[in-house]
Amino acid sequence: MTEAGYIPRLTVKYKEEIVPHMIKRFGYKNIMQVPRLEKIVVNMGVGEASRDIKDLEIAMKELGLITGQKPRLTRAKRAIAGFKIRQGIPVGCFVTLRGKRMYEFLDRLINVAIPRIRDFRGFPTKSFDGRGNHSMGIPEHLIFMELDYNKVPKVRGMDITTVTNARTDEECKELLSLFGMPFRE
Repeated sequence: MTEAGYIPRLTVKYKEEIVPHMIKRFGYKNIMQVPRLEKIVVNMGVGEASRDIKDLEIAMKELGLITGQKPRLTRAKRAIAGFKIRQGIPVGCFVTLRGKRMYEFLDRLINVAIPRIRDFRGFPTKSFDGRGNHSMGIPEHLIFMELDYNKVPKVRGMDITTVTNARTDEECKELLSLFGMPFRE
């Protein structure tokens, strides 16, 4: 996959541009106070998996292609009769990205995938959780170039959560904006 000496583009940008800007903007005394990305969690719920397990296998394969990492299976924690779901049956998959893969995925998401979303005007600023993390929902996973349109049987949505060690939403928003994440004003 990645070579030993390879450094992702956003890692270099973080060290050379973002850290000095954040120190100047928020007045940090130490370079270690500057917020940084910890992980990115990509989640794909497959509700139809309770009826047809092949849907889940296809979703896992597609999520693996998008992220470059094998997804983990998620199971229902409790039974929900209205949705015909019993406890313990598979209902989705997720991937937790860290390190180089995290920066590569964020780079592809910001520069390739997000511009392909129809009628996109930026992510809402209400998507922060109050502790410096950001969550977004993407209605179609076909915006990623890794997927072949002809081989995708069903369009699925996905949730992407960016976890940082920022203390406030303002710091997290500034960090993600400097990486190139488009937010509504």
